[in-house]
Amino acid sequence: MRCVETLTGFKYFGAKLEKYESALPPEIRKKYRQLSEEETRAARLNYSSFYVFGSEESYGYSGADFVRDKDGHAGAIMFCEMAAYAKSRGRTVDQLLDEAFAGFGYFEEKNASIYFEGAEGADKIARLLESYANNPPTEIAGSKVVGITDFEKQTIRDVEGDVIPKQKMSIFELEDKTRIAVRGSGTEPKIKYYNFAQRQPDKGKFTKDELAKIKRGVSERLEKVWGFIEKDAHARLK
Repeated sequence: MRCVETLTGFKYFGAKLEKYESALPPEIRKKYRQLSEEETRAARLNYSSFYVFGSEESYGYSGADFVRDKDGHAGAIMFCEMAAYAKSRGRTVDQLLDEAFAGFGYFEEKNASIYFEGAEGADKIARLLESYANNPPTEIAGSKVVGITDFEKQTIRDVEGDVIPKQKMSIFELEDKTRIAVRGSGTEPKIKYYNFAQRQPDKGKFTKDELAKIKRGVSERLEKVWGFIEKDAHARLK
């Protein structure tokens, strides 16, 4: 199973779904809409890619390829199915999630924004984005910046080799595995920051106590990172 990262927006998910369907043999594509869900899944697994689940940071979800946009109905149904599975194992949904964290590592995100209203605000947002592109930070909250991805200047490909469209967005990767993505909002007068942190078990799985400690540490780290970024952003506009 692979995880494909696109730009924010379900139109990019839809483009992937169209690509996967286009890879099917012509005789299957002709009758695709008449096939059952089980039959379309088998066809995609045999000839193309089966889309399991997709989501974006603004709480949109989609499952399979029934709807090529965010779909609250499907999201609710999938959650009910997951809750039923957890109950069948004598677990809560939270406990099921902790099982995944214990085995695959703990991941947490903190999304935040800085608002700049009016024409002057739009200018500040543009200046900030230019500042990150032309004068990127070398250190954030005590951790060195070891990698920078500029989605406007570089040609970026996803894990499937497809070129990601250009956008005024930068991602900074830190030595401690924290990542920070920054871009302007397409609908509101604000600049958006996506802060990602993770911790992997050195070997095997996290114990219950280890996971609880990791959660606290990662949350504290993200708060520290955001405090640094917010202060740095205002300093860049002086």
